[in-house]
Amino acid sequence: MIRILIADDHPIVREGLKQIITQATDMALGGEATNGQEVLDKVYAESWDVVVLDINMPGKNGLEVLQDLHRGRPNLPVLVLSIHSEGQLGIRALEMGAAGYITKESASKELLNAIRLAHSGHKYISPSLAERLAEPHQAGGTRHPHEVLTNREFQIFLHLIEGKLPAEIAGLLSISIKTVRTHRSRIFEKLNVKSDVELTRYAFEHGLL
Repeated sequence: MIRILIADDHPIVREGLKQIITQATDMALGGEATNGQEVLDKVYAESWDVVVLDINMPGKNGLEVLQDLHRGRPNLPVLVLSIHSEGQLGIRALEMGAAGYITKESASKELLNAIRLAHSGHKYISPSLAERLAEPHQAGGTRHPHEVLTNREFQIFLHLIEGKLPAEIAGLLSISIKTVRTHRSRIFEKLNVKSDVELTRYAFEHGLL
């Protein structure tokens, strides 16, 4: 029996995921979490086979939790769930150790298959994400500016477009405000923006908000 932890801050989404999982005779919903810290607490307190992790949560976002889990529980498969298309965040999630990336739109059809693949030690990669992964290696392939951000820069980028201040981001990531501001300047330079307003506009235009 595959024991699953669902992490999403929206009750309606969790209920929908539970209904999908209960259709499978080889799976059991072992627990739920509503924020990043609760995910970490439950993972380290109990035994799990697969974690289904929403990318947008209060406090630590899903990518930060994924990074922590990959470091502390490297053998625990984590499937990242998001409202965003695979091309925007899927590659980043896989690079950070995710066992797969699923959009909420496709969860009803793909979640059970993805969980089984992750539990068996394989990665779930949708056909559209497979194409996106191949693009940089094809002739003429290009990448969006946000895709060349480092993992730390991308984490800070996500917090900035959520409206968090440098001091708040520094506390969440356990780094100095000076470090946050340095990363912010590099993000602005790489994305060719000059203000938080332009950064937010960029996020909207690329489907990241």
